[in-house]
This record gives sequence, C-alpha cells and structure tokens, in this order.
Amino acid sequence: MLGRAAAAGAGLGLLRAAGRALSLSHGRGTVVVERWWQVPLSKEGRSPRLHPRRHRIYRLVEDTKHLPKAPLELILTQSVENLGSRGDVVSVKKNLGRNKLLPQGLAVYASPENRRLFEEEKKLRQEGKLEAIQTQSGEKTIKFLKNCRLEVGMKNNVKWELNAEIVARHFFKNLRVHVPPHALRLPKEPITRWGEYWCEVTVNGLDTVRVPMDVVEFLRPKTRRYRHWLRQQEAQLAAHREALL
Repeated sequence: MLGRAAAAGAGLGLLRAAGRALSLSHGRGTVVVERWWQVPLSKEGRSPRLHPRRHRIYRLVEDTKHLPKAPLELILTQSVENLGSRGDVVSVKKNLGRNKLLPQGLAVYASPENRRLFEEEKKLRQEGKLEAIQTQSGEKTIKFLKNCRLEVGMKNNVKWELNAEIVARHFFKNLRVHVPPHALRLPKEPITRWGEYWCEVTVNGLDTVRVPMDVVEFLRPKTRRYRHWLRQQEAQLAAHREALL
C-alpha cells in the first residue's frame, strides 16, 4: 500500500509540476523537494520497492514561499507612457500587468509564440513591408511640441529672410529640442518681417506637429531686457515640462 501511495504521490507531483510549467506565472507558497536516495527501478507490472527509512529523506530544491515577488514579463501591443513602444518586452509589477495592461489590451504575455510574432513584425517593419510606428521618445516630443510656442529673434539693422536652419537653431536654443532642418517646413511666402507665423515639425518622418512661431526683434544678451526675457522663457519651459510629468 505504501508503495502504491508513493507511486500515486509521485505521479500527482509530476502532474502538478507539468501544470506549473505550462502556467503563465509560477505559484507562490510552493516547496520543491527531491529524494536523497533514488528509488530503484522495479520490474514491469510491479510497484517500486521503497525503503522504510531511506526513501523518506528529502533535500530542499526550491522554496518559493520566501522568495520576493517576481515581476511579470509582458510584450507591449501599443505604446505606453513611461514603459515603451509596441513590441518592447517589459518587466512590470503583477498588479499593474493583470489589472491594467492585460485587461485593456495594452500588452500580452511574453510567451515564446508571442516573442516570435513580434520579432517577425519588427523584421517586416525594418524591411519596409509594414508601416513604421512612432517611438516612445518621439511621442513625448510630439506631446511637448504641441504645448510649445517658438520665439525667433531677428536683427532690425540688416535685411534677412527666415529659413529652416535659423529656425532649427532657435528650437535648440529656446526649447532645447534638436530639430534637423530637413524635418522643418515653413510657409511658402518668404518671412522677412516680424510677426506671428507657424512652422511644421515632422518627428521621425511619421507625425507632423504645427508649432506657433513669433518672429521678434533680436535682443542683445548683455541687456537687462534680454535677461528678463530669458527668465520668462525658462519659467514657461519649466511649466510645460511640469505639465507633461
């Protein structure tokens, strides 16, 4: 009877172990042990013969009861702020993954099948067979530019015409945003006077944002008026950044 009970217990243990291997997350409070002395093979049709004392000695393999909570590994199906973009593998707390990301369809489990699917999708995007998607930093840049207003200072003692190179320098100088000149588009009419205008910025070649632009008189850095204007610009920029956080 003891041999049959031990065999049944061993079979049940194997089933439970297989179930844990197929589950999506490991259960907590599980203690994994193995026999110190291996049970010898028995003849076909007979139950294994267990020693009354030797085969009741076990060694501890794993104690999940006292392990720290492991994070949940997921693959994002769309861009999530402060986490990543579509196809990124992220490790998050289980309550965040199970209560928000998975129910809302923002992520899936990082199973081998899902990994292969997103790797194939990434490969197709690199080959140009699928439409490219915006990166997380690109989305943050778009959100920031939508709340910005650019000020461009031009001199009043010389003739000038605004171009993309000048506007790109002012983007970096006033807003601390690096915008390549080829990603800028200005109005068709030449800008040769002060006034209110606009410019369009294309982020990563995908999304375009129209930014209001004020062309004003250039102020020399050593003047008190310039320092006052600079403090105002820094205060506005800090307010925009706080609003995005």
